[in-house]
Amino acid sequence: MGKKAALSARMQAVADMVSKGSRVCDVGCDHGYISIYLVQNGISPFVLAMDVNKGPLARAEKHIFQAGLDNFIMLRLSDGLLSYEKGEAETLICAGMGGRLMRRILEREPDKTRDFKELILQPQSDIPDFRRFLRNQGYSIVCENMILEEGKFYPVIKAVPVLESGIEYLIPAKEQAFFDRFGPVLLKEKHPALGKYIIKEWENNCRIKHSLAGSADGERAVLRKRKLEEEMAALRKAAEVLGIASVILEEINDNDYD
Repeated sequence: MGKKAALSARMQAVADMVSKGSRVCDVGCDHGYISIYLVQNGISPFVLAMDVNKGPLARAEKHIFQAGLDNFIMLRLSDGLLSYEKGEAETLICAGMGGRLMRRILEREPDKTRDFKELILQPQSDIPDFRRFLRNQGYSIVCENMILEEGKFYPVIKAVPVLESGIEYLIPAKEQAFFDRFGPVLLKEKHPALGKYIIKEWENNCRIKHSLAGSADGERAVLRKRKLEEEMAALRKAAEVLGIASVILEEINDNDYD
């Protein structure tokens, strides 16, 4: 085999969630580095690397050839899962795209999606809505990581069908929005990157609150202030769960936002 693939922190987090020995379908494979890494490190015996564009597939083909893995990684042009056949893999990887696009990919081929034993997902936007979508589709988030890379936070989710997970978070209905917002596993494990995310979001909201302090009390302004207060209440609650509420209080005092 050729030179071993080196992954960025956020791609490494995706690869680390794949169950050893499972065949993988990587939707949106881009340059093919995750596929190469999984085979080189004995995590997966076979990877089907798919992308909607010919350019990324051509780059992936070059990298796979250089690594000498032509017999272990198959390339396929596909819009989402349209060209995938049920049973070709046990693990689905879908990373590096917005949450709405990822949801459309999973919803468009429901039978194919449900055929996978595990979904490894890295939505880059609309994350609370995406967690809610998974829950409503009958999936449990059994593992979640959050990576801070180049100033941006990347959640990585491992979801499996509820009946196969052996895990079901008994969350009261009124609390579901809170757990969808911050992630049940990240909260439970008091993930350090989640703590950094909460502090950053709190600082941003404090600045917005300060800028709105002298604004007129029109209907739109009142609505915006109300939503801001709701968001800050959720952030404060999450900070309490993680045990970092004192950091937020210090932030208030240091910046004199109130």
